[in-house]
Amino acid sequence: MSRLLLAAALLLSTPFVLAEPRVQSAEECGVAADMAIVARSLAQEEVQDAKAATIMERIYNVADSERGTALMKDILSAAYRKDASVTSRTFAEELFMTCMKTGGNLELVLGKRL
Repeated sequence: MSRLLLAAALLLSTPFVLAEPRVQSAEECGVAADMAIVARSLAQEEVQDAKAATIMERIYNVADSERGTALMKDILSAAYRKDASVTSRTFAEELFMTCMKTGGNLELVLGKRL
Protein backbone atom coordinates (compact mmCIF):
# COMPACT_ATOMS: atom_id res chain seq x y z
CA MET A 1 0.00 0.00 0.00
CA SER A 2 2.83 2.42 0.81
CA ARG A 3 4.20 1.84 -2.72
CA LEU A 4 0.92 3.10 -4.18
CA LEU A 5 0.94 6.13 -1.92
CA LEU A 6 4.53 6.88 -2.95
CA ALA A 7 3.55 6.54 -6.61
CA ALA A 8 0.61 8.90 -6.19
CA ALA A 9 2.68 11.42 -4.25
CA LEU A 10 5.47 11.41 -6.82
CA LEU A 11 3.13 11.81 -9.75
CA LEU A 12 1.05 14.51 -8.05
CA SER A 13 4.00 16.54 -6.78
CA THR A 14 5.85 16.96 -10.07
CA PRO A 15 4.79 19.63 -12.58
CA PHE A 16 3.19 18.55 -15.85
CA VAL A 17 5.65 18.51 -18.75
CA LEU A 18 4.26 19.10 -22.24
CA ALA A 19 7.39 18.51 -24.27
CA GLU A 20 7.78 14.76 -23.87
CA PRO A 21 6.86 11.88 -21.58
CA ARG A 22 9.49 12.55 -18.94
CA VAL A 23 9.78 11.48 -15.35
CA GLN A 24 11.90 13.44 -12.94
CA SER A 25 13.48 10.99 -10.52
CA ALA A 26 14.71 7.44 -10.15
CA GLU A 27 11.66 6.71 -8.00
CA GLU A 28 9.37 7.85 -10.81
CA CYS A 29 11.28 5.59 -13.22
CA GLY A 30 10.47 2.73 -10.85
CA VAL A 31 6.80 3.68 -10.71
CA ALA A 32 6.67 3.94 -14.51
CA ALA A 33 8.27 0.48 -14.80
CA ASP A 34 5.71 -0.89 -12.35
CA MET A 35 2.95 0.65 -14.47
CA ALA A 36 4.52 -0.99 -17.52
CA ILE A 37 4.31 -4.45 -15.92
CA VAL A 38 0.63 -4.00 -15.09
CA ALA A 39 -0.22 -2.41 -18.46
CA ARG A 40 1.52 -5.12 -20.49
CA SER A 41 -0.10 -7.84 -18.38
CA LEU A 42 -3.53 -6.34 -19.02
CA ALA A 43 -2.74 -6.18 -22.73
CA GLN A 44 -1.62 -9.82 -22.78
CA GLU A 45 -4.86 -10.82 -21.07
CA GLU A 46 -6.73 -8.86 -23.77
CA VAL A 47 -8.50 -6.60 -21.30
CA GLN A 48 -10.29 -3.83 -23.22
CA ASP A 49 -8.39 -0.53 -23.27
CA ALA A 50 -11.02 1.44 -21.35
CA LYS A 51 -11.29 -1.20 -18.63
CA ALA A 52 -7.49 -1.41 -18.39
CA ALA A 53 -7.31 2.37 -17.91
CA THR A 54 -9.94 2.18 -15.16
CA ILE A 55 -8.04 -0.62 -13.41
CA MET A 56 -4.76 1.27 -13.58
CA GLU A 57 -6.33 4.54 -12.39
CA ARG A 58 -7.57 2.64 -9.36
CA ILE A 59 -4.23 0.93 -8.70
CA TYR A 60 -2.08 4.06 -9.11
CA ASN A 61 -4.58 6.67 -7.90
CA VAL A 62 -3.75 9.10 -10.73
CA ALA A 63 -7.27 10.43 -11.41
CA ASP A 64 -6.44 13.78 -9.76
CA SER A 65 -3.12 14.19 -11.56
CA GLU A 66 -3.18 15.34 -15.18
CA ARG A 67 0.49 14.45 -15.55
CA GLY A 68 0.11 11.05 -13.88
CA THR A 69 -2.93 10.21 -15.97
CA ALA A 70 -1.14 11.20 -19.19
CA LEU A 71 1.89 9.08 -18.30
CA MET A 72 -0.32 6.11 -17.41
CA LYS A 73 -2.23 6.40 -20.70
CA ASP A 74 1.00 6.63 -22.70
CA ILE A 75 2.35 3.52 -20.98
CA LEU A 76 -0.94 1.68 -21.59
CA SER A 77 -0.97 2.69 -25.24
CA ALA A 78 2.60 1.47 -25.73
CA ALA A 79 1.84 -1.77 -23.89
CA TYR A 80 -1.06 -2.51 -26.21
CA ARG A 81 1.05 -1.78 -29.32
CA LYS A 82 3.82 -4.21 -28.38
CA ASP A 83 4.27 -7.46 -30.26
CA ALA A 84 2.72 -10.50 -28.56
CA SER A 85 6.18 -11.92 -27.85
CA VAL A 86 7.11 -8.96 -25.60
CA THR A 87 6.67 -9.94 -21.97
CA SER A 88 5.64 -7.66 -19.13
CA ARG A 89 9.10 -7.99 -17.65
CA THR A 90 10.85 -7.14 -20.93
CA PHE A 91 8.66 -4.08 -21.47
CA ALA A 92 9.21 -2.86 -17.91
CA GLU A 93 12.98 -3.43 -18.08
CA GLU A 94 13.22 -1.56 -21.38
CA LEU A 95 11.23 1.34 -19.98
CA PHE A 96 13.20 1.46 -16.71
CA MET A 97 16.62 1.26 -18.34
CA THR A 98 15.73 3.91 -20.92
CA CYS A 99 14.33 6.10 -18.17
CA MET A 100 17.49 5.84 -16.08
CA LYS A 101 19.91 6.25 -19.00
CA THR A 102 18.14 9.29 -20.48
CA GLY A 103 17.30 11.17 -17.30
CA GLY A 104 13.62 10.31 -17.49
CA ASN A 105 12.90 10.63 -21.21
CA LEU A 106 10.43 7.86 -22.05
CA GLU A 107 9.75 8.93 -25.62
CA LEU A 108 12.10 6.25 -27.01
CA VAL A 109 9.99 3.51 -25.42
CA LEU A 110 6.54 5.08 -25.52
CA GLY A 111 7.00 6.38 -29.04
CA LYS A 112 5.21 9.71 -28.75
CA ARG A 113 5.04 13.06 -27.09
CA LEU A 114 2.39 13.94 -24.52
